[in-house]
Amino acid sequence: MELAAATFDSLVRLRETAPLVVNVTNNVVTNTTANALLALGASPAMTHHPADAAELAAMAGAVALNMGTPGEENIKALLAAARAAQAAGVPVVFDPVAAGVTSRRREVAKAVLETGPLAAIRGNASEILALAGTDAKAKGADSRHDSLAAADAAAALAARLKCVVCASGAVDVITDGKRRVLLHGGHAMMPKVTGLGCTATAFVAAFAAVVPDRLGATVGGMAVMSAAGYLAGAGAAGPGSFFTRFLDVVYALDAAGIAAGAREAS
Repeated sequence: MELAAATFDSLVRLRETAPLVVNVTNNVVTNTTANALLALGASPAMTHHPADAAELAAMAGAVALNMGTPGEENIKALLAAARAAQAAGVPVVFDPVAAGVTSRRREVAKAVLETGPLAAIRGNASEILALAGTDAKAKGADSRHDSLAAADAAAALAARLKCVVCASGAVDVITDGKRRVLLHGGHAMMPKVTGLGCTATAFVAAFAAVVPDRLGATVGGMAVMSAAGYLAGAGAAGPGSFFTRFLDVVYALDAAGIAAGAREAS
């Protein structure tokens, strides 16, 4: 099935079922992520307490883990949610924010990867290169690498961990180690809004709740991000109006909108 039609078919299923997406995310983006998931049609739950995270994760449709603010309680909650979700067969999507920047973040990323099988990992090129063991440079949570430069590392990491890896950027590189999809779309204003990368991870998790194929779920979540970013940017005066428009576009997105703003290339 063609990209826009397949993505919209999954989006309709998501809107009809409103899956519970549990987010153990960073303190900066909680509100952004929750509002975006609601606009998408999912049911978000946000938590930072280990016991609460574990209990919610076990009953969720999917879990999104984000290590952007790696405080002790947050990390305990990340690991507790990962283990509980994996034990219950709930898909887990991991966002390794600034994974190679500090020793603390390298340790946290390693601990998450060791909890058990993940459905997907979504990060920028520098984060994916760091997880793959490449000497990657980053400026905080921002990538200093083009996403296509991380394509081989993403494929190797996906094959090693037996999950889908997405190196996002101007072109999103999505691979399970064997198959690869390149997505074009989005808008140059997206990096100016804090939390849209984290939102992409949450969207992938929401799609993973309704799409059994992990590559298809990741492509679906990223295609919605690309299309919504492209359409929202068309009439935005700046980052503030862009995010308001982004939520409205996600809420009303249809197959034609996806086709207009997300393109697949070989």
